[in-house]
Amino acid sequence: MHLAEPYGPDPAGMICGYVFSPNAPARPIGSAEALEWLRATPAGEFIWLHFNLAHAAADKWLHQNLQLSETFFETLREESRSTRIEHADDSLVAVVNDVLFDFSLDAPDIATLWLSADPRVLVSARKKPLRSIDQLRASVKQGKEYRSPTELLVWLMRDQGEVLERIVRDATQKIDTIEDRLLAERIDAKRADIGTLRRVLVRLQRLLAPEPAALFRLLNRPPGWIAESDIQELRESTEEFATVLGDMAGLLERIKLLQEEIAAMTAEQNTRSLFVLTIVTVLALPINIIAGLLGMNVGGIPLAKDDYGFWIIVGIVATFTVVAVWIAFLRRRG
Repeated sequence: MHLAEPYGPDPAGMICGYVFSPNAPARPIGSAEALEWLRATPAGEFIWLHFNLAHAAADKWLHQNLQLSETFFETLREESRSTRIEHADDSLVAVVNDVLFDFSLDAPDIATLWLSADPRVLVSARKKPLRSIDQLRASVKQGKEYRSPTELLVWLMRDQGEVLERIVRDATQKIDTIEDRLLAERIDAKRADIGTLRRVLVRLQRLLAPEPAALFRLLNRPPGWIAESDIQELRESTEEFATVLGDMAGLLERIKLLQEEIAAMTAEQNTRSLFVLTIVTVLALPINIIAGLLGMNVGGIPLAKDDYGFWIIVGIVATFTVVAVWIAFLRRRG
């Protein structure tokens, strides 16, 4: 069950906060309780704070009350929003892209989530609601236990991989339907629609797929405070991402071939239509020429006083028409 994030964060711009204790469900807290926890920092516990960057007080609260890496604040301001995780000042800084609640392959909308994780604190911030955070909050409310901030981060990465997998599955169903109609020669999909689907998948691949270089650097030289189990889970999620990206690359190749096939079918249909139009023009050419000549209002028109003149002209027109048709089909066969 997915629970949507409520509107209206608290005065600090915090949407939700949870304190995680060993062998116990997470405890929700507000921004005031979070300050008390940060001053005390009880042993064995860690905290997750989630902020709405659209709130004017959120950025100020983060600067004044949390000792976050400057790299985190730089990622909030930079234009590049590709998914990545990097090690900065003994903390992990991550940029995670996800789809909105009303995601559609026809008109996709991507939102960005910024995260900072250290041994005791996980901070996440966004401007628009995301599915991944919605699902994470739902699992926390249902009592799922998490060992560390890194595990929460890995959970978000895995959820992003599942979202990407669902998108690939939905797009594959659309492409399968189009291919079936194409094989039945009942293609009714517009090339523009297929082109739009291809552009959407390329954009999702670029934004949702994590940067391999940053992940490899983190996996090869992780911070000392990250547990080996968390590193292993992050490595597994990276492998799952690689599999999904391989499926998406194959799907993009299928779309490309499908576009080429539709273009070939369209060209063939246009050729047939042009041939029919040419035949009609050729058939009408003799009678138009003869009718034009005989319709001149001048003297000396042949067969004007012959009793069989009309039928002679009909025979001449029919003969020329048959010869024109024979020449047209002969050239087409050649």
